[in-house]
Amino acid sequence: MSLANSAVIHQPAPIQGAYGFRLNAVGQRLQRVELPPLEPAPDQVVVQVAGCGVCHTDIGYALDGVPTRHPLPLVLGHEISGLVVAAGERAQEWLGRDVIVPAVIPCGECAACKSGRATICRRQFMPGNDGDGGFATHVIVPGRGLCPVPRPLPAGITLAMLSVVADAVSTPFEAIRRAQLGSDDVAVFTGVGGIGGFGVQIAAALGAAVIAIDIDRNRLEMAAAHGAALTLDASQSSEKEIKAAVRGFVKQSGRRGIGLKIFETSGTPAGQATAFALLDHGAYLAVVGYSPKAIELRLSNLMAFDAVARGNWGCPPEHYPSALALVLEGKVTLGPYVEQHPLESAAEVLQAVGQHALRRRAILVPPISLRQP
Repeated sequence: MSLANSAVIHQPAPIQGAYGFRLNAVGQRLQRVELPPLEPAPDQVVVQVAGCGVCHTDIGYALDGVPTRHPLPLVLGHEISGLVVAAGERAQEWLGRDVIVPAVIPCGECAACKSGRATICRRQFMPGNDGDGGFATHVIVPGRGLCPVPRPLPAGITLAMLSVVADAVSTPFEAIRRAQLGSDDVAVFTGVGGIGGFGVQIAAALGAAVIAIDIDRNRLEMAAAHGAALTLDASQSSEKEIKAAVRGFVKQSGRRGIGLKIFETSGTPAGQATAFALLDHGAYLAVVGYSPKAIELRLSNLMAFDAVARGNWGCPPEHYPSALALVLEGKVTLGPYVEQHPLESAAEVLQAVGQHALRRRAILVPPISLRQP
């Protein structure tokens, strides 16, 4: 550990001088604000942010009027990695450790948690939703469920890059885990941007034959380079043509799995309609992307095909280490799918993401993290 890191770790609580970028009202530009001194409660930690990914959920809060559970004003950001620099008395084991903060941190004690449904815990804490998040130099979060990050990291991977594991990697990982995807299956992803692009890689790592559907040729080329055996441009093909291409691929693949495993990762009405239209006998449809817009579906298709449709709100913390392992082992590549921006450009980056002006998932990196080895 460097002397610089040691000095930060032993800095007495409360942490002084932290700042972040706060959303005061829907549609307004993020405002840089000094945060009050950060002193963790007995079961909390203060994380010095290494990186925070910018998710389309943040766009929903900032621009589309999706309500946060904690009233505005609020510092957004739920894809966080960093160094624990202060810890309450019941969370001392985390002090000085690199961590990924789960996007959804359940309480661990309620009926939902005890029944294995931790992601629907009504006492969960989501940074940037239930309290201030990671568009900041530091953030206070519960000291439970954190995912430890080993040192040293493999070449080409930084702690800041690992912030996207908090949602963009772990959420499709959880959808794929629930679908029990294996090497006998054909997996279809509608939308292969950030979440879908990582989903393609995870599915391919598990041995499935993967189909990628998108309207962006660059995304499709990326998917082909990272595990997709068939790519389909939905902007150039009708729904009927897409269904025929998928059926033809299934026959040629020789896979023996019963029913397609379909992952809706676009978060768009068009992508959701395409995913539902691909249902076949015994299909499993995982709804991973989110859109506030409604679409019209014939739900009876689920009955007619004896199919399953299921959503997932994030990923339980206990599965984060397995998702992280895929990255550290080189089975899921982050570099081509992310780009780093200074925290000071948070307002501009959020606007750019909302306008679909960035091709990769943006990660905001505070200056203090840029100085760390």
